[in-house]
Amino acid sequence: MSNAPASPAAPIANRGAITACVILAVIMQALDTTIANVALPYIQGSVSASADQINWVLTSYIVAAAIMTPPSGFLAAKFGRKRVLLVAIVGFVVASVLCGLAQSLNQIVAFRLLQGLFGASLVPLSQGILLDIYTVEERGSAMALFGVSVMVGPVLGPVIGGWLTDNISWRWVFYINVPIGALAFMGIVVFVTETKRDLLAKLDWFGFGMMSLGIAALQLFLDRGEQLDWFSSGEIVIEALICAAAFYLLVVHTLTAEKSFVNPKLFLDQNFSISMIFIFVIGITYLASLALMTPYLQTLMGYPVITAGIVMGPRGLGTMLCMFIVGRLIGKVDTRLLLVLGLGLTAWAMYDMTGWTPDVSQWTIVSVGFIQGAGLGFLFVPLTTIAFATLPAHMRGDGTGLYNLSRNIGSSVGISIVSALIVENTQSNHESIAAYVTPFNHAFNAAAAQGLSPLTAAGRASLNEIITLQSTIIAYMDDFKLLMLMSLAVIPLVLLLRKPKAAPAIDHSAVME
Repeated sequence: MSNAPASPAAPIANRGAITACVILAVIMQALDTTIANVALPYIQGSVSASADQINWVLTSYIVAAAIMTPPSGFLAAKFGRKRVLLVAIVGFVVASVLCGLAQSLNQIVAFRLLQGLFGASLVPLSQGILLDIYTVEERGSAMALFGVSVMVGPVLGPVIGGWLTDNISWRWVFYINVPIGALAFMGIVVFVTETKRDLLAKLDWFGFGMMSLGIAALQLFLDRGEQLDWFSSGEIVIEALICAAAFYLLVVHTLTAEKSFVNPKLFLDQNFSISMIFIFVIGITYLASLALMTPYLQTLMGYPVITAGIVMGPRGLGTMLCMFIVGRLIGKVDTRLLLVLGLGLTAWAMYDMTGWTPDVSQWTIVSVGFIQGAGLGFLFVPLTTIAFATLPAHMRGDGTGLYNLSRNIGSSVGISIVSALIVENTQSNHESIAAYVTPFNHAFNAAAAQGLSPLTAAGRASLNEIITLQSTIIAYMDDFKLLMLMSLAVIPLVLLLRKPKAAPAIDHSAVME
């Protein structure tokens, strides 16, 4: 959320235009959280990346956005909200074009980092503009529209990304940001007024630097660990030491500095502290499962990219529908019960996915995806409500930034972990299954007639292909089981949440920054 001073009330005639412009900026940023997912196998082939390396395209964007979201309020206060928003749009569009032009893995990861750095402030600053131009009575409707625009990404992203990749090129999942960004830029230039600048605004650069360094080192450790065989690599040891040292200095600085980047008083609120754990786990389960679904559908099941995008779309519809339902239930039903229901639906969906094989029907994929999305819908608003309900009003700005930082870190960490586990478990499963492939196993007597004899080179090659496929399927099952267990593991924490005496006016859409 932006801490910049409120801009003067906009003329009523311009409110619709301003709303449309900032919503376009939000949609552009929201699309990029999912639109590239279905194109990953195509990008992987173009830049010659391995299965675990290609997920750096996702994690680099998320990590950069996570790092730059908290200081967006400072930047808006120091330089003016309109100016920062325009720079963010231009930077985001330019980075998108560079992603589309990338010729190597290093290039596209670097440009995705740039995209995340510029895109981080688009959502909170756009949200701040909407809060300024609508009255207190109208803000509920404005934030509902804002929430829908944020959720358009998960719904339309896979479908649009699939269509563009199938009919034109994967590069157009990035080029599509050019016309959207141009419209948003021109509208903001014409209709949005600048805020007053606070030249005395300060940022705790040491705390921000240690947090950024710690997160970056952690992500490198997780992304490259499996490839370099973890602690047998000097690079991984160095990254682990840098991560530990940076977070240690951040904690010490936070507890001793007069005004630190992270407000330690936030963690004295029991509801907020527990909600940070919840949103971290939700970040893991949601985006990590999306990262798993794309290669599962296209590589194991052989789905065309457009079909993969279509069957993944209902996941976002489930989230959007249930967010509307929950909006009406808040205040009437104990929010803790809604959290249990959301986690239960998520775990149920993951449990069903642990039994999937490449023969699973499209209806099963759609229905289970819808259930998982519904679970997310039952988690977003109630968790935001209970996280900030007991937090003092003057601390909610800092709390929002930290809360969303936890979600983004959870998402990037989750993608890295499940990707590494796929590679490691596939190798482990292959070794276990291959141990039974011997000339002395009579089960291969009948198989030999089908060209699967372990005594011939052609037979061994065919057997290796089959074993690799089965090993990969089991590895995916193990990942889905892990996500299911994580969803179930945090349910007991609901008992530690305190029911607020009165529900204050909370900006529920803050959870999606």
